[in-house]
Amino acid sequence: MKIEELFSLRGKTAVITGASKGIGKELAGLMAAAGANVALVARDEAQLNTVAEDLSLEKNRIAVFPFDLLNTNKIPKLIDDILAVFGSIDILLNNAGINLPKPPEDVTEQDWDMMLDLNLKSVFFLSKEAGKHMKVQGSGKIINMSSQMAQVGYFGRTPYCASKGGITQLTKALAIEWASSQINVNAIAPTFIETPMTENMFKDKEFHEQILNRIPLGRLAKIEDLYGAALFLSSDSSSMVTGQTIYVDGGWTVW
Repeated sequence: MKIEELFSLRGKTAVITGASKGIGKELAGLMAAAGANVALVARDEAQLNTVAEDLSLEKNRIAVFPFDLLNTNKIPKLIDDILAVFGSIDILLNNAGINLPKPPEDVTEQDWDMMLDLNLKSVFFLSKEAGKHMKVQGSGKIINMSSQMAQVGYFGRTPYCASKGGITQLTKALAIEWASSQINVNAIAPTFIETPMTENMFKDKEFHEQILNRIPLGRLAKIEDLYGAALFLSSDSSSMVTGQTIYVDGGWTVW
């Protein structure tokens, strides 16, 4: 195999959730640059259309699918709609998620349900429907966006930690279930990342300093730090890797 083909996604179709901004938007660009067709999934149709325009792909290589992942009963139709456009789903990147930092005493039932439903429940039901198709075609890559909080606890993030811990076990369980169909199920677990969504969080200098003191490499992650893991797990180069979580955390979890 030529080195340029090692991480090629040419001819593959990648579905990215939470694709309207931040990590999802950037990873959609990565997949497209590697040759994949991209299905962009998020709630905000206008933002999705902007992302599609920015990627400047041929119309047959990109499509937007406005969708609220909390509507799990409608996920089968979403998958059918994607298949109607592209004919296959080769990569599913479950990126959409939410965090509502609060001390446990202040967490409401609504907070808990929102985080667990989006961060964990929707991942299972989307993987379930995509997995049905992947089983028929005898191949597929499912990548779940986890967090270092799947392995460690941290202040103000109890439901979030629970949801990401669930992602670790979900990843392992689905990897076992679908290994015979040559479906690889893995996860990426970043540390704190500099994004527009976290910008206000790090205006708190004391909090910023606390986080940097926990990361041996001494800096926050950038979205670009996820590119290597995402491309590796999406491509044929990871065909013997399944049920694993790659920690892109600057060494946080080795303490």
